Amino acid sequence: MIDWPNVTASSQQELGLKPEELQKSKCVLGFIPVIYYSILLCVGVPVNILTAVALSRLASRLKKALYYYLLAVTASDILSQLFIIFVGFLLETAVFHRDVPILLLHSVSAAEFAANHASIWSTVPLTVDRYVALCHPLLHRQISYPARARKIIGVVLGLSLVSGVPFFWWSDMWRNSNPPTALDTVLIWTHVTIIYFLPCSIFLLLNSLIIHKLRVRQRQQPCQEEGGSKIASPRLLGKTTAMLLAITSVFSVLWAPRTVVVIYHLYVSSVHRDWRVHLAYDLSNMLAMLNTAVNFFLYCFVSKPFRGAVRDVLLLRGGPLYPRRALPHPLAPTNASISSLYSGNNKRSQRDFTPLSPHRARKPS
Repeated sequence: MIDWPNVTASSQQELGLKPEELQKSKCVLGFIPVIYYSILLCVGVPVNILTAVALSRLASRLKKALYYYLLAVTASDILSQLFIIFVGFLLETAVFHRDVPILLLHSVSAAEFAANHASIWSTVPLTVDRYVALCHPLLHRQISYPARARKIIGVVLGLSLVSGVPFFWWSDMWRNSNPPTALDTVLIWTHVTIIYFLPCSIFLLLNSLIIHKLRVRQRQQPCQEEGGSKIASPRLLGKTTAMLLAITSVFSVLWAPRTVVVIYHLYVSSVHRDWRVHLAYDLSNMLAMLNTAVNFFLYCFVSKPFRGAVRDVLLLRGGPLYPRRALPHPLAPTNASISSLYSGNNKRSQRDFTPLSPHRARKPS
């Protein structure tokens, strides 16, 4: 067994040591977090910038609210990488060892939480938009457009900024040797509610309704095909749902360990005093920050238009204003509002390439 230089809560009381005399738990990982966060920053920031440029092109070309929501998620991920990984973990912790003015330390803490909240809650309007598009397509045509999406994104970012202010008084779990106070308890429960329990509840509810709706639609599809009616391709709907489920599921999995460790720190054993909790907290933070760099790969795997936009950006060429190919039939599908990263180009093709004749509406005399 390795003789770790720390004591447990029970042995602390037996030895009668004061909080300032207690030894701090050892960082078992050593320099691994510094190397990990450096690689994550060097890969994540360029990848997210590339994602933002590609989504900006698609948003300006197709004028769809979906791309604005995805763009907001990407911008929030970039802010999280800059404030949390670069400023918080690398500069303050690894370089300066938290030896900075206390006012600056708490100000950066508030900015980190604000960026974190924005990164997570930017996904909520995206989920709501997809739910309305799939389950209430007629309503989606009326309420989902770029101007409203920009307003919703502005409200979400503003609320995220305000929600970060109380965490100016967040306690440093690594270095605070005192037991959690009543303020620490309130801030920790507020934190885990904002970043995990509340958004995950929304994701679970809306995703369950979306999956139920798609299953009902798949059972109804054979009857509709026999009757001659046309509906949106189930393959496209499945791809859209797969992308949404992937984004929310990855978030839920990567942030769950940190949520558990923070609550464990509050009620069982402190990060400062127990090397095992310290290790779990370091690993859970590393997993949580990985969430800021994975969406690019999900978009590339699911979306052909996104891959095309990325290819145009990398090759330094402007994408076409309109799709290269038109649909073989001039009629738009009845569920056109259920479009996703796939169906946006098809809708634009139908509108731009459908011939308009002034004599088409005339009746023979």
